[in-house]
Amino acid sequence: MRNQKVRKAIKQLIFLNKRAARPLKKMLESALANARNNFGIKNEDCLYVKEIRVDEGPMLKRYRPRAFGRAAMIRKKTSHVSIILSEQEDNEVSAKGESASGGKNSLSHKV
Repeated sequence: MRNQKVRKAIKQLIFLNKRAARPLKKMLESALANARNNFGIKNEDCLYVKEIRVDEGPMLKRYRPRAFGRAAMIRKKTSHVSIILSEQEDNEVSAKGESASGGKNSLSHKV
């Protein structure tokens, strides 16, 4: 998804057969809506995914009864997902599709 246009990334997530694809698609659509409403970006075709990062979140600790009166700890992991959208112009894009100067505006969306 990194360095791809937002619409192309959403289309790929629709057909991706992974469990995390649906929440990432919803988050990417939310970031696009935030770019439209909060930052006043009218042209969605110039937005691309500059950075997407999944960091470790807090761990929920639960206990499960085991044999002989013991208890085993269950660690339920969570994560923080960050998506940073950036605006690119035609003269800023290199042959690889990466932004040469990092884009004009950077927008971030965290969940």
